[in-house]
Amino acid sequence: MSVKRIGVLLSGCGVQDGAEIHEAVLTLLALDRAGAESVCLAPDRDQLDVVNHRTGQPTGERRNVLVEAARIARGQIRPVTAVRAADLDGLVLPGGYGAAKNLSSFALDGAGCSV
Repeated sequence: MSVKRIGVLLSGCGVQDGAEIHEAVLTLLALDRAGAESVCLAPDRDQLDVVNHRTGQPTGERRNVLVEAARIARGQIRPVTAVRAADLDGLVLPGGYGAAKNLSSFALDGAGCSV
């Protein structure tokens, strides 16, 4: 039986403006324990916004989704454009508001969003 390669699509780092850290880390742990190979990936673009997680307020800073997601992946991450669907056996998207802000336009456009 071959090792399954599972993509973990991260949307940054932090529940309010990226991937929810606990969900992302526990996903990586569960995949490791199941004997799968995790392939972390994220878009290489600016986040919609950066939030101070202590106050919940936007900071006005600019941060890159891929660079921020690399914090969770401990540097082992690839741009989403460098991974083809055929390279993976499955895909997991950990929660966090970053999915609505950085993986789609849902935070701004609602049901009429683009992904």
